[in-house]
Amino acid sequence: MLLTRLWHNVIGRFRQNPVLWVLVALLVITVLCLPVLTMAPNRLLSGQPVMLDGLVPYSTAALFLVAVVLLVFSLPHHRPVVLLLFEVLFVGWLFACGFWANHLAGEAHPYARVSLASGSWLVLAISLMGYSESARTLSMKPALRAILYLQLWLIPLALLYTGHFDGLSLLKEYANRKSVFDDALLRHLVLTFGTLLPALVIGIPLGLYLHRTPQAQSSVFGVLNVIQTIPSVAMFGLLIAPLSALGSALPWLGSLGVSGIGVAPAIIALVLYALLPLVRGVVAGLEQVPQAVKESAQGNGMTPWQCFVQVEVPLALPVLLRNLRVVTVQTTGMAVVAALIGAGGFGALIFQGLSASAQSLVLLGVIPVVALAVLADRIFNLLIHRLEHNHHD
Repeated sequence: MLLTRLWHNVIGRFRQNPVLWVLVALLVITVLCLPVLTMAPNRLLSGQPVMLDGLVPYSTAALFLVAVVLLVFSLPHHRPVVLLLFEVLFVGWLFACGFWANHLAGEAHPYARVSLASGSWLVLAISLMGYSESARTLSMKPALRAILYLQLWLIPLALLYTGHFDGLSLLKEYANRKSVFDDALLRHLVLTFGTLLPALVIGIPLGLYLHRTPQAQSSVFGVLNVIQTIPSVAMFGLLIAPLSALGSALPWLGSLGVSGIGVAPAIIALVLYALLPLVRGVVAGLEQVPQAVKESAQGNGMTPWQCFVQVEVPLALPVLLRNLRVVTVQTTGMAVVAALIGAGGFGALIFQGLSASAQSLVLLGVIPVVALAVLADRIFNLLIHRLEHNHHD
């Protein structure tokens, strides 16, 4: 009878938040079965896995996991406590990994490299997913959730600044290539903003034109759809010959950097990819403005231009920003491929690391790209929520 009641209690708790329990189960399996760190003699050779029992006694790890399960099981309705639990797990695991890495690196050869293994990456990912899920269930405003996400990174950034993670291979790569990393960051931002500005200059007027002339939408969107289906590497390759010829025929364009390789063809290709979602956003945003609202504005004495600027544009702006968010995240990721034609950015670090089989060098390029994309997504989410909140008011 007691076992039956306990079983029904477990099932009931699972149904209350199945995502949380799946994450906890994955956490237990990850910590017990996967390596936490890898130890390699240098940056090029494969490392040997280091399991958790090689760093702390299994009894300590088991006690920690039992405490996590019991806490989550006993406090399903105390969501802030569960949120705090995942934050402590994330920050604590990062602190532990830095401590273990410094300890192992201090006992090894100076060329030895200690890296996070699959177990650590999964623990960090699970803790972030659990933190995000717990924050979502709190039903807070996006601005408050953004503050929660920002404060989550305060302690890790402080540990990074104080050198707590210097024993990790990733930080050693950064120390050896700091100037290269800074240049890659600047070039990646140039590619991103150098794409968004001309895309907006071209996409917004084109979207307005298509909104005013619906009969032209099928042909224009057909062309933009074809451009979108071309693989990025193929697009960069297709632009090499015409831009090389154009730069040779017009020397003043060549002096501005227009050639078959470099930043110019990368930005042109990225702009072409950005046009379809931007133009669709303008057209869809303007078309979803209710006709009754426009008629009411005109009935109150507004001119067509006043109606467009003061009524249609504010109501269409959230839809445009959603598409601009997609374009920004897409451009941030696709700029990596532009390194194949000499455009630089974090893609240069990634491809250099792939060619040398240097995992830490690859991560040195991948992690900032992911961070930039996530940051852009959060900023646009806040802007969109603010606009929609103002409209409802």
